[in-house]
Amino acid sequence: AGQPNEKEVQSFIIGVEKQSTVERIGEGKDKNGKPLGVYAVNPVNGKKVPLWVADYVLMDYGTGAVMAVPAHDTRDFAFAKKYNLPVSVVIRPKDKEKFATEDLKDAFVEEGVMIHSGEFDGLSSTEAIDKISGWMEKQGFGKRTVTYRLKDWLISRQRYWGTPIPMYYDEAGAPHPVPEKELPVCLPEDIEFGKGNPLETSKSFEFYAAPDGKKYRRETDTMDTFFDSSWYFLRYTSLAKDKIFDKKVTNYWMNVDQYIGGIEHAILHLLYARFFTKVLRDIGLLEFDEPFQRLLTQGMVTLKGEVMSKSKGNVVDPDDIIAKYGADSMRLFILFAAPPEDQLDWNDRAIEGAWKFLNRVFQFVEDKYEVACKDVLDPKIMDEADRELYRNLHETVKKVTEDIPNYKFNTAISSMMILMNNTLKYNGMNQALFNEIAKSFILLLTPFVPHMCEELWHMTGEKETVVLSKWPQYNEEALVQESIQIIAQVNGKLRGRFQVPADIGEEELKKVLLADNKIRQYLDGKEPRKFIYVPGKLANLVT
Repeated sequence: AGQPNEKEVQSFIIGVEKQSTVERIGEGKDKNGKPLGVYAVNPVNGKKVPLWVADYVLMDYGTGAVMAVPAHDTRDFAFAKKYNLPVSVVIRPKDKEKFATEDLKDAFVEEGVMIHSGEFDGLSSTEAIDKISGWMEKQGFGKRTVTYRLKDWLISRQRYWGTPIPMYYDEAGAPHPVPEKELPVCLPEDIEFGKGNPLETSKSFEFYAAPDGKKYRRETDTMDTFFDSSWYFLRYTSLAKDKIFDKKVTNYWMNVDQYIGGIEHAILHLLYARFFTKVLRDIGLLEFDEPFQRLLTQGMVTLKGEVMSKSKGNVVDPDDIIAKYGADSMRLFILFAAPPEDQLDWNDRAIEGAWKFLNRVFQFVEDKYEVACKDVLDPKIMDEADRELYRNLHETVKKVTEDIPNYKFNTAISSMMILMNNTLKYNGMNQALFNEIAKSFILLLTPFVPHMCEELWHMTGEKETVVLSKWPQYNEEALVQESIQIIAQVNGKLRGRFQVPADIGEEELKKVLLADNKIRQYLDGKEPRKFIYVPGKLANLVT
């Protein structure tokens, strides 16, 4: 209070309070803050530290105040750079004896060796955490504590579709558990919707007949569905009849290889699921620590820059899209338009582009594939055009094979589009090559466009379903280029294109260019003082 920027700071705080936690702490989000104009004193070295209010610091984490360490925290580093705050290095990489602020391109967050830290110099950063914490406790500066991200959680809901909470209440209102032999408590069917909690409308569920012969009021709340989803993946592995799951079977199948979910859902669910997993581990039912191996947070779908919402009325009915273009066209567009973790902006015109591409694929197989062809594909007797297309085929197989496990669906589809364009431009008559491309293409496209590819697969004479067919393999030898085209520049301007051996060296390429009359003409009698070569792409002679 009383500082010159008091109103500015208060306005900033009001703005931050309107943001969700996800908006404030999400990766890649811009970090914002305001200086308070006052300072704290670092008790370790007596130096003054400026106090700031920042949007990425949360009040419910620890004490709500943190000591920023820009050199060794990614978010603090971005904040310090934005506001030109000092960055002090106190940890160096193990393989570097000298390490200063100017060496930092980003925060150094790996384990390293302590520097500029007085008596703690030379310790590993991991060991130093314990040593410094102990020293600070002795000095009376603070004490160690454990901070949990998982907060207290109200699991009860007034919903019909949740799991009944197996409790009843005596005359004094004290809760009692339903005996284990009477579990599970099943949902009643004599309920009415639209009158508050549906379970409270059920006459059959209202009272619990206890072993003592009396009737007691039954708990009518149900559990939050998050409660069930925090452990049901374990149940999927084993449908044991007399227990939660078969320990041996569940330990064999777990953990989950890939978790996919929206960012807001994933944050809560991952925390709850980890908690359940670790509790079950601690009581001896599980033998692993983490439920999920890898996380992919999918992006939102937007329309004209706004997130789709029924309340806004800016939604697209998939039935309309499927009726006009088919499910495969819609699938292809969604997977091609953006990487799965990025935001996808809906575009009707782009769906039409996907539909047209699939039409070209269908037409190619229908026109060019010959079931009766007995020719054997032999790379040794191919001409140059054949070899170029054959190499493109195997490049595409390699690209798609590597991209799919890494969820790079858009680049996999892009490589297939390039192959189809090159195939349609091909003027050769090699029927064996046409057939090889057609069958390989169908197999590569099947994960993205399953319905059409099933139809195409049978058009090639196959009787078995395409999904049981063997995935195509790429040939390393086919990927080897005998020659490449190099763009030649003089002082950054395009002056020619040269077809040269693929394995040509920098000095040899320079000689080839300098021996060319046109290049010599552009050099205007001068000798190049610099030769810039981007391998496989371009060369630039600078005079």
